[in-house]
Amino acid sequence: MELRLTFLCLLGLLLSSCVAFDQFDDTYDQRYKANNKVRVDELHLKELASVPAPSVKPVVAVYASSFTDQTGQRASNSEFALFSSAVTQDPGSLLVRALKHASNGNFFRVVERAGLDNLTKERQLIRSAREQFKETSNPLQPLLFAGVLIEGSVISYETNLTTGGIGARYLGVGKSIQYRKDNVTVSLRLVSVATGEILIEALTHKTVFSYGQSEDIFIFLEAGTELLEIENGNSRNDSVTISLMMAIEGAVLELINIGYERSFWSHDEQTN
Repeated sequence: MELRLTFLCLLGLLLSSCVAFDQFDDTYDQRYKANNKVRVDELHLKELASVPAPSVKPVVAVYASSFTDQTGQRASNSEFALFSSAVTQDPGSLLVRALKHASNGNFFRVVERAGLDNLTKERQLIRSAREQFKETSNPLQPLLFAGVLIEGSVISYETNLTTGGIGARYLGVGKSIQYRKDNVTVSLRLVSVATGEILIEALTHKTVFSYGQSEDIFIFLEAGTELLEIENGNSRNDSVTISLMMAIEGAVLELINIGYERSFWSHDEQTN
């Protein structure tokens, strides 16, 4: 009986060590090479970063209420109810980032509209101070106005589009693998300020993939009077924010490509 117990314990340690080593390898780069700095310096979509810059950079505006989460989806949990949203409630920041980094920052001129009230108040303070000290040599420049608006929303977040897995157990020793696919969809519109016409509409989506594996031992010893139970496992989940960021970047790239096709903007040959 002691030999059997020793064998089962060694088997449990062997199974769990595989998971531990997998998890160590998965997180090694993030834990050691990143130097504990959380930064995203580049676009995830390389095509958007390398798209040709136009001859004249269009001026665009993104208002705080023009790109929001319209899904109403709550974070998924199979054990208890969650009241957190499935996606970020500030997707407009991700949109502004994608616009500013398009063509390595050489495509759009993005004007500030989310903090327009604060910007206007600060300009009023500057103007008031200059009038008080009668400073006229350096007049305050007018605000830059946009020729087009970028609007849209996160229109859907669908969960459990595909689920599955596999598992086996023999004499109380088992292993299982499970996976799940979700989907996030983004809609963008390019609207002319002069006419109000929707010039371009783009719809993109991105898969959010989740994967988990576990190993366990569940067996009775000593004539069924003592229970031995060993469990171990890990899981990997795609970041919803990163997936949403990639969907937004794909929509911006589609807007740019359609704009080139319809001659809304053009680029010089030497910029290729």
